[in-house]
Amino acid sequence: MKVTIFLGSDSDFEVIKEGIELLKEFGVPFDLEVTSAHRSPERTVRLIREAEHQGTKVFIAVAGKAAHLPGVVAAHTVLPVIGVPVESQALAGLDALLSIVQMPKGIPVATVALGKTGGANAALLAVSILAAFDESLHRKLLDYRKKMAEKVEESSKKLKEKL
Repeated sequence: MKVTIFLGSDSDFEVIKEGIELLKEFGVPFDLEVTSAHRSPERTVRLIREAEHQGTKVFIAVAGKAAHLPGVVAAHTVLPVIGVPVESQALAGLDALLSIVQMPKGIPVATVALGKTGGANAALLAVSILAAFDESLHRKLLDYRKKMAEKVEESSKKLKEKL
């Protein structure tokens, strides 16, 4: 079971960088490709088909501005697609967020937060989807969440000590 990540352009890499590190941390194999819904539509469809054939179970599509890449991927697969909107100068990413979240009925795309937080959450959502079918991954995700909770408690303790 693997994840395929599509970037609308190479400049989107920073958005998914932490997400890639999380996939590595969980031991989830992934592929990464730059492809465009508008500039290379045939390539995008070919990559979707190849990814499905090679065992992809979840797609992550990172795109900004018109942000049609997640929707195009979802239109060509029945596998889960997670869209990550990229912030832009012109509209601060609102254009990408609305484009991804407003998919027409019947072609869903799970949409996460803008930018780097969205990139990390997309990877964690992909892990969560895969963990529903993989007990080992399920345990790793539980441990990850436990460690997050412990960090919160530790931060609270340190803050109280300052008082």
